[in-house]
Amino acid sequence: MSLFSSIVNKIFGHAQPAAPATPVAAPGPQVTIVDGSEATADIAPPARNPAPAPAQAAAAAPVDVEAVLTDMAAAKGGKSDWKHSIVDLLKLLDLDSSLDARKQLAEELDVHAGAHGSAEQNIALHKAVMRKLAENGGKVPADLKD
Repeated sequence: MSLFSSIVNKIFGHAQPAAPATPVAAPGPQVTIVDGSEATADIAPPARNPAPAPAQAAAAAPVDVEAVLTDMAAAKGGKSDWKHSIVDLLKLLDLDSSLDARKQLAEELDVHAGAHGSAEQNIALHKAVMRKLAENGGKVPADLKD
């Protein structure tokens, strides 16, 4: 699995809504027994355009990346600078933040700014991750992408 896929899984998986309740089946036809024989009555026609289930509506909503990461940082003590540091972002997600891992991530996202491990590359890498999260269904504030 690629490092970026791991980032997506950690963030989007953390934001998953609660499991939907088991759908209740529509009632079937009413059966009435009259004088020992069955008679079927009250058969309702099927719904033409059923409303989408709440789980479907929630699944279509974009994941608020900033809120998820802020919650994760708070749960870990709140001392992460994940908004500016790719290393802190990776550590917050319990992912490898080593130079080799960041080199791999730079290759995955086609980031070629500065020397590997330089501040220039780390800043560009952080912005590329945020842009890519937005492209994949995340709601990311503009200041984190630009």
